Amino acid sequence: MIVNLSDRISALWQQVGMEQVAPVRQIDDQIIDGLYIEAVVLADEARAYFDFQGKVNRTELDRYEKLDFACESLKISTRIMHSIAWLLVQRAVLSGELPESARLEDKFQLGQAEHTDPLVRAKLSPEMEGLILISEDLYNRVARLEGQLIERANFGFASAICPARDLLTRLESSL
Repeated sequence: MIVNLSDRISALWQQVGMEQVAPVRQIDDQIIDGLYIEAVVLADEARAYFDFQGKVNRTELDRYEKLDFACESLKISTRIMHSIAWLLVQRAVLSGELPESARLEDKFQLGQAEHTDPLVRAKLSPEMEGLILISEDLYNRVARLEGQLIERANFGFASAICPARDLLTRLESSL
């Protein structure tokens, strides 16, 4: 019999947590798999662009624009590859290959990736600009997801990833 109020609350959290773990993992799995597929498709699109159309576009650039193109190509690749690597770690956590605590280890966290200066982006081809914007969007979404999963791991409860709650929190913090 639970007498203490804090023990009772803890027992309720455990009971609720036990009932919610499966649906939360299922939601996490769907979100992570969707992002992973999107990242792999984007990586393939970027590779195809750099192999074919990018070569044509580079011939039209001056020396400094070629340098910008090369730097932005690396930034696109870095954002995509960091996202894919992080998503693979999350898949390993969800499949039980890594413990949930792995999310808190530095070596498993999302790597840093630089954003593109809008002035530089405007000088590049529309296709390159599109790849930059899409890779930044993917990276930002993965970074937000990482923040939510780390917060959950730190507080030790299973709650579904809730974009609406995340948006509300960001709006409240900006006021």
